[in-house]
Amino acid sequence: MSSIAVIGGTGFEQMTDFAVESESATLTPWGRASHPALRGRIGGHTLWYLPRHGRPHHLPPHRINYRANLWLLREQGVQQVIAINAVGGLRAELQPGQLLAPSQIIDYTWGREHSYYDGEETGLEHVDFSFPYSAKLRSKLLLAAAACGEDCIDGGVYAATQGPRLESAAEVTRLHRDGGDVVGMTGMPEAGLARELGLNYASLCLVVNPGAGLAEQPITLDAMREVLETSASRVSAVITRLLAAAERG
Repeated sequence: MSSIAVIGGTGFEQMTDFAVESESATLTPWGRASHPALRGRIGGHTLWYLPRHGRPHHLPPHRINYRANLWLLREQGVQQVIAINAVGGLRAELQPGQLLAPSQIIDYTWGREHSYYDGEETGLEHVDFSFPYSAKLRSKLLLAAAACGEDCIDGGVYAATQGPRLESAAEVTRLHRDGGDVVGMTGMPEAGLARELGLNYASLCLVVNPGAGLAEQPITLDAMREVLETSASRVSAVITRLLAAAERG
């Protein structure tokens, strides 16, 4: 059984060349997950896959049951999670199509169930979140990208916003001033919950648009979808290369 799972984001409700062999239930002690966890093979390698927004895509970022999703994957024996995140670039050089593996995160979300430790049935615990992403898994991700000939930026700060609307130009200025490099809507509480469950977690970000006010042209959903469509096979290739390396040990 594979201990590696991918959580797919917007535009990645299904992975290129992923052949499903079985699926889990969706009900967990924390409610229903976005979708059954799918066990299958890609490039001859076994993988668990979970579409974060459901399939078809219908769950907005603030209504995803992140607790159920992460719990469900752990119930399948998953130990390593790679999150695929479509993001906006907060620096001029981060253009659509750029890949980035963030090393830090700032949480601007609110009102989401962000912990398993609710102080009631599960008690109260505090986890160290100094370095939100697994250094070892990030390294594997970067090596896999390099082996595929992809320019994947090592490090950066993911600014997690509430959504589902995109940011204003003033908000983008603030996020950049705060130290953010990319902005997305699903990085938290997913990363924090993975840490609470003891899962190794890393993110592969795909820039799909410049942040508001950073380009002369307006942001359009059609342009974002085009980047997602043309980059899906690139992301799948990186994941496949990572799986191959993991099987070799």
